[in-house]
Amino acid sequence: MILLKNCFFIASFDEDKSYYRTDILIDGNRIKKIGKELNAGSLLNPDTRSIDCSDLVVIPGLVNTHHHFYQTLTRNIKQVQNAKLFDWLVYLYEIWKNIDEEAVYYSSLIAMGELLKTGCTLSTDHHYLYPESFKGELMGIQFEAAEKLGIRFSPSRGSMSLSKKNGGLPPDSVVQTENEILADSLRVIEKYHDASEDSMRKIVLAPCSPFSVTKENMKETVKLARAYKVRLHTHLAETKDEEEFCNETFGKNPLALMEEVGFVGEDVFFAHGIHFNDEELKLLKDTNTSIAHCPSSNMRLGSGIARVREMLDMGINVGVGVDGSASNDSSDMLGELRNAMLLQRIKYGAAGLTAAEAFKMGIENGVRILSYNNLGKIKEGWLADLALFNINKLEYTGSLSDPLSALLFTGISHLTEYTIVNGKVVVDKGKLTGEDENMIIAKGNEISSELL
Repeated sequence: MILLKNCFFIASFDEDKSYYRTDILIDGNRIKKIGKELNAGSLLNPDTRSIDCSDLVVIPGLVNTHHHFYQTLTRNIKQVQNAKLFDWLVYLYEIWKNIDEEAVYYSSLIAMGELLKTGCTLSTDHHYLYPESFKGELMGIQFEAAEKLGIRFSPSRGSMSLSKKNGGLPPDSVVQTENEILADSLRVIEKYHDASEDSMRKIVLAPCSPFSVTKENMKETVKLARAYKVRLHTHLAETKDEEEFCNETFGKNPLALMEEVGFVGEDVFFAHGIHFNDEELKLLKDTNTSIAHCPSSNMRLGSGIARVREMLDMGINVGVGVDGSASNDSSDMLGELRNAMLLQRIKYGAAGLTAAEAFKMGIENGVRILSYNNLGKIKEGWLADLALFNINKLEYTGSLSDPLSALLFTGISHLTEYTIVNGKVVVDKGKLTGEDENMIIAKGNEISSELL
């Protein structure tokens, strides 16, 4: 058991309930009790760990709905600091084609560690590079890293089947045939996908983008995903270049192509979704298709500002993703919510997106995207995935009339004091518990240097 004692403020996201100076008792992987002075009764066992939370704001764990973990090894490369998406991709593919088993493992630890330390407890990852030289079991390596650090993980089995010789962007050595993609997609579903309500492992199928897979690959991936009831994901409507490519290649806009192959619906979420017109927004609404909004990446690459305010007003489900760490260039989940809030205000004015709406996108909407029913609320009986932030710091001074919003409007660090996943403390007093951070840093820099 874990007793979170005397929490300064709890934002439950359960019917807008909030609590001051209240305890949370965690038993196993679930929240057993919320109330005052819980240590006074007979609820506790002798091994209960009591954590003083008198300076801590407690929220449900944040949910990251789009990422590329391997890119943590290629952040901040000078040659593409000012490049737009297609030029950025063409340059970096020549580096990424050399990733190996060690690169996948340590890049996963880096990304997951940074996510956990910034309040994220559930993340996906979109890995679509499968170099010919890669010898290991890629998704197994990622799950090994996830288990080591203790994060709840719902990665996507990405894919690319269009290389340069077929009119795509990636080099020939990192794409696969449609048969290879579908066979391995089926294998990872059967081996790793856990549909139970407490699942720590779920699989998503995710062709990379309309400009890196064939139409047939999209169609067959949709059939496979729906046969096994797993989520579908891809990049869509991120840039005008993509729109031009789809019109030249397929004679239609990216979303129309997705509609043609059946790649829309309540089991689908698109990364970015910047360049949708009014009719396309209506299609998203009518089909219950979700969007993973990636504000930092969109700003970094100059891709544009997604119409999130309008999407939310229409009832379209929009979550938040940090995107790859070579286009962000971080995995700062709380910081991503702040950027989501501020970027909408550039487009729609001072009330373009409230702090409460940004948190809803980063928690409840993300939970819906990744298909969980008992996450995203601090509620008795629900899974204990929590992020705890210390607000007794200089940078939060004077902001505590609204403790939740203080996490976005103020502060100079987005690091948690504690992060709890599935009832286990995975960040303890600001440090990862599953692996030595200094070792991860050293290995990550070593591998990055070798790749470059």
